[in-house]
Amino acid sequence: MYIIKLDAIDSTNSYLKAMSAVNLPKDFTVVVANHQTQGRGQMGTIWQTEDGKNLTASVFKEVGSIAIEKQFYISMAVALSICKALDHLKIPKLSIKWPNDILSANKKICGILIENVIKQNQLKGSIIGFGLNVNQKHFDNLPKASSINLLTGIVYDRDEILSGILTELQAYFKLLDAKNYSEIKTQYEALLFRKDKPSTFKNEDGTTFSGIIKGITETGKLNVWTEDDIIKTFDLKQVTLLY
Repeated sequence: MYIIKLDAIDSTNSYLKAMSAVNLPKDFTVVVANHQTQGRGQMGTIWQTEDGKNLTASVFKEVGSIAIEKQFYISMAVALSICKALDHLKIPKLSIKWPNDILSANKKICGILIENVIKQNQLKGSIIGFGLNVNQKHFDNLPKASSINLLTGIVYDRDEILSGILTELQAYFKLLDAKNYSEIKTQYEALLFRKDKPSTFKNEDGTTFSGIIKGITETGKLNVWTEDDIIKTFDLKQVTLLY
C-alpha cells in the first residue's frame, strides 16, 4: 500500500485520474488530503468539507479480474467496507442509501464517488473516492448531513479511521477477486436504506409516486415494487428517493 498525504488539493479523485492518464498507479495507491477544495459527488455535485475536520481520500484499485458488467460490485464492496469500519466504531443505525451514500439513521455521513478506468472495453482500474464527515460540527444549508462526531460526541483520529476503512477494503476486494458476488450483494441489500418500507420517489419529470425498494439488479439498478403491483427497475438518473 502506497499512501500520498497532501495538505490541500482540488480533488483526490482528480489527482489519481491525472496519474492514471500517464501510467496506472500501483495497486492500493491512496491519496488523502487534509483539505479538498473541489470535492465531487455523484452526478457533478459538490462535496462540502471543513479544513482538517473530515476524511477525504481516494484509492486506486487494480480491477482487471472484474468483468465490466460486474462493475457495480465495486461500488457495493466500497460501501460495505466503509459501513463495516464505522460499525467497529459503534456508529449507530448504519445504512446505504442507493447507490452508495452512507447514512446513520436518516443523516448522510459519507459520500462515495467511483470512477472506473476502462480500456478496450475492459476494466483496468477503479478510482475510489470517499468523503467521510468526521469531526465537522456545522453544515450550512445541509439539513440531512451529519458527522460521526455529532452522532457520538467523540473526537476521532482520521488516520485511524482511514486505516480501518483500508483494512475492510482489502477484505472485500478479496471477496471480489474470489468472485463471491452473491455474498456481497446479499450484504449490500441487507443494508439498503428503506428496503421493504413504503417510500416516496420522484422520477425524471418531477412527479412523485409511492413504492417499496425490493433490492437491486446485477448491474446496480434499483428494483421498486410500485403501486400498480409490478416491480419497476430504475437507473441512477431516473429516480430520487425522498426522505
